[in-house]
Amino acid sequence: MTSALRIAQAKAEHFGAILELIDEAQYWLPSKGTDQWSIPWPTEDERNARILRGLELGATWIVWAWKRAVATVTTASSPNLKVWSEAQCDVTDPAVYAHRLIVARDFAGFGLGAELIDWAGLRAQREYSAEWIRIDVWSTNKGLQNYYKRNGFEPCGWCPDPDYPSGALLQKSLKGVTEPTSPMFVEGESYPGLSPASGQDQVPIAAVTPRDERSLVRP
Repeated sequence: MTSALRIAQAKAEHFGAILELIDEAQYWLPSKGTDQWSIPWPTEDERNARILRGLELGATWIVWAWKRAVATVTTASSPNLKVWSEAQCDVTDPAVYAHRLIVARDFAGFGLGAELIDWAGLRAQREYSAEWIRIDVWSTNKGLQNYYKRNGFEPCGWCPDPDYPSGALLQKSLKGVTEPTSPMFVEGESYPGLSPASGQDQVPIAAVTPRDERSLVRP
């Protein structure tokens, strides 16, 4: 894949694009044997309010393939202490907390999600000397937890609230994370779109060897 993809800060008008990514993941996840996102938590209205809050705060990013949103992540510089209060790590260490990491199904398997979460970490490292990437993962989605472990994350405890569905806490040190030599996306404005007549209306991804991202979704 070349840098035909762009990452840009999401705006309020991109709310629908994020919902489309969530809806696609919600439809696909049961085929992987998990109940993740089967019901919006705790309600659809409250989930939507979290999404809108991330957009209003400028904390949500979208990877664009021309005019199409193909991945997203929302980040925070501080933990939700209701989730991380009993974590087996020092939450006073500077870290980036990643939420709602989603990759469109036809862009999964190319390492886009892994690069996106490392990008979030490196960006936080530049901005406020973050030392860790942290994420809370769906408690019953063992495949997703194993995915993160294969990508350098280590378990660091559980959310103390048994009713919180994303209670598996993991972190990854930024010490060994470096900029990719051939990035799949670059920072900038979202692509304005190319006309089909240009012959460039498809992202050149066929030459990339897929990697395992079959459960790369977050609430």
